[in-house]
Amino acid sequence: MVAPTIHPALREVIEQLAPLQRAPGSRGEAQAADWIAQRLNDAGCDTRVEPAQYHDGYAKPIGSLAAITTLAGLVAVRDRGRGRGRLAGGAVAALAGAAIADDVANTHRVVRRQLTRPLPTQNVVAITGDRDADRTLVVMAHHDAASTGLIFDARFQAWLAHEFPGLVERLDTSFPLWWLVLAGPAAVATGAVLKRRSLAALGTAIAAITTATMANIHTSPVVPGANDNLSAVSVLVALAERLRDQPINGLRVMLLSCGAEEVIQGGINSFAKQHFPVLPQDQTWFLNLDTVGSPILALCEGEGPVVMEDYYDRRFRDLIARVADSSGAPLRRGMRARNSTDAVIPSHARYPTATLVSIDKHKALSNYHLPTDTPENIDYRTVAHALHVTEAVARELATNPWI
Repeated sequence: MVAPTIHPALREVIEQLAPLQRAPGSRGEAQAADWIAQRLNDAGCDTRVEPAQYHDGYAKPIGSLAAITTLAGLVAVRDRGRGRGRLAGGAVAALAGAAIADDVANTHRVVRRQLTRPLPTQNVVAITGDRDADRTLVVMAHHDAASTGLIFDARFQAWLAHEFPGLVERLDTSFPLWWLVLAGPAAVATGAVLKRRSLAALGTAIAAITTATMANIHTSPVVPGANDNLSAVSVLVALAERLRDQPINGLRVMLLSCGAEEVIQGGINSFAKQHFPVLPQDQTWFLNLDTVGSPILALCEGEGPVVMEDYYDRRFRDLIARVADSSGAPLRRGMRARNSTDAVIPSHARYPTATLVSIDKHKALSNYHLPTDTPENIDYRTVAHALHVTEAVARELATNPWI
């Protein structure tokens, strides 16, 4: 195994930006974008801050839909007449559930687009490597930070791993929390159709809990976001310096730090509209870095809050694993996420896509959306490994004639 060298930019970036309150669309997020752009420019990149837009979420719109489901469930449960109220409540719950699934799965997002106005954010886009190359590697991160909430308390997962270590070891896909959210409207609608008042009541209770959970997230403070996701931003800066000091030919490297990722994909959609038309699918690869400061570096194979989808083109993930193995960098495979990252957007657009993440011994993201997500809790060895693997992938794409 190659002993990692901690590039000085890794600590610098995280420690400089963590004190900024970087909620999506906030002044602190914009300040972080400007700082990152300047730092990448100093590292020899052609850098610009691009204006972007996002629709506010996720807690507010999904909480609103859960509240509608709760009211619809109460109507369905209390109807003891001819059933019109019961069926109407079930229909409203079904529509609310469909809207929640549409939102978290990154499809049309009808409700969010209709009920919220576009808000400003920004993406940092920097070009390095061989500017004239036909091939392009897009290395992605995001510089905003999430709100905390009671739901992110990691003690239950730690208890589960302690009591049932074999079960946790066998499971490489995270728990589908969004299924619990969708269970509320599904139970209300099913109970209404089947005339099962107890089932509709169960769905109403689940929807009420979801409403309270989303309200708690919406009103909670923003975390420092050192691991999620300044750890990845630091890799962008360190990679820029590595490619400046040891240039590569044959590959253009685009370093992308998106705003408003924590609303369940915000700034990345503006990037897609502007850049996808000029990035050929057979000459472009997307490597997403998200939360790479936990103890164990891992390759996420796919994601899906509702339906699991492997990222497009397994060959790219195989290449990353092969490069990591040959360079002596530990990389766990087989992980899949039941939440979503910005990687889903290029994957849906049929670009070869992969995500590097990191996990702890419980297969959790360290300090995920918690106030303890601070620079002193970062495992810088893992961040250095992420940098090592990312650079090795770039050099492989630049030199391998068979890709």
